[in-house]
Amino acid sequence: MSDLVRPVRLSGVDLLDLGLLGIRIRKVRAALSALGISIGIATMLVVTGIPASSQHHLLEQLSALGTNTLQAGPAPGQDPPPLLPEQAMSMVARIGPVIDVSAVANTNTVIRRNDRTDPDDGSGLSVLAARTDLLPVLNAEMAQGRYLDAGSEKLPTVVLGSVAASRLGVADLSPGSGFQVVIDGKWFTVIGVLRSIPLSPDIDRAALVGWDAARTLLRFTGHPTVIYMRVEEDQIEAVRGVLPATIDPESPADVVVTRPSDALAAKRVTQNSFSALFLGLAGVALLVGGIGVANTMVISVLERRPEIGLRRALGANRGQIRAQFITESIALSALGGVAGTLLGILATAGYAHAQGWPIVVPVGPALAGLGGALLIGVLAGVYPAVRAARLMPTEALATP
Repeated sequence: MSDLVRPVRLSGVDLLDLGLLGIRIRKVRAALSALGISIGIATMLVVTGIPASSQHHLLEQLSALGTNTLQAGPAPGQDPPPLLPEQAMSMVARIGPVIDVSAVANTNTVIRRNDRTDPDDGSGLSVLAARTDLLPVLNAEMAQGRYLDAGSEKLPTVVLGSVAASRLGVADLSPGSGFQVVIDGKWFTVIGVLRSIPLSPDIDRAALVGWDAARTLLRFTGHPTVIYMRVEEDQIEAVRGVLPATIDPESPADVVVTRPSDALAAKRVTQNSFSALFLGLAGVALLVGGIGVANTMVISVLERRPEIGLRRALGANRGQIRAQFITESIALSALGGVAGTLLGILATAGYAHAQGWPIVVPVGPALAGLGGALLIGVLAGVYPAVRAARLMPTEALATP
């Protein structure tokens, strides 16, 4: 039998217990070391979470402007202007990415405040036949009163845009006010006023009457003038390309489609800018945290030279010394990562709530923070662990 003493192989549990020994003994130092990592990870989550919440709030505002809205109408410059087919709306609705569709039509009539004003003075306002489903397509809201419905669209009732209401002197539509205007020599009752629609100024300067009422009272022929549609945002360019042939298969050149709004371009630029900002700030935060852990572990090796020498004298080999310090480094980083993640989430949620923003905690950075903390623990512990393993027992024990 050989007289050589073989080193004992440490199990995973023993190695973890040994790695946590330094943390248990030096609790204050361990807490301060983990604090460095936690601040780095929390910083990463805060600098990504708060801009993400702000971005989400901004994107909601941009989307409210109609970033997924398209308009189609007859091509200008022709006399007489071409007419869109009466079935154009139903044809557009068959396009897969189209979510909602509605339309208005110019009745080419004049609206007046009363029958005593100049019959030819329409105050620069237009009278449009409108569908009852127009508001959700334009993301419009009522400022006063109510919009056209299945009952009122057949009656001489009208809904005014914000500018139209101002020019006609409609300031208050309290119940029983009975405010009326004259359209094409006929009296119409004002039942509502719209809020301003930033991306549809033509509606702001219009009086909207029911589609059926326009047919019976204003000699409306049923051909839409402008078709509005909400489209899946990532398919908006594709839908725009097929709309002319869909609306008027015989004469697609007679149909013009507006380009996506500038708000959509701003939304996409905002998304790209915030994404670049996230990557840069997260990288800096992780780098700072890694340097802090590495510095802490180097100091730990210098402080514990006598302990290292004693373990080596009692038979611990270099591999066991390296494993001990790498385990301790990973444990410190993991504790800091968990604490930093929780701290970052709480800080982000608190700030977003105070600003009235939706609370957005990016899952990617949160997982990257935990994974990065473990990786930092490995990398930061390599050099100190190798340095500790190279110490000779006599050299380490001689250290005062």
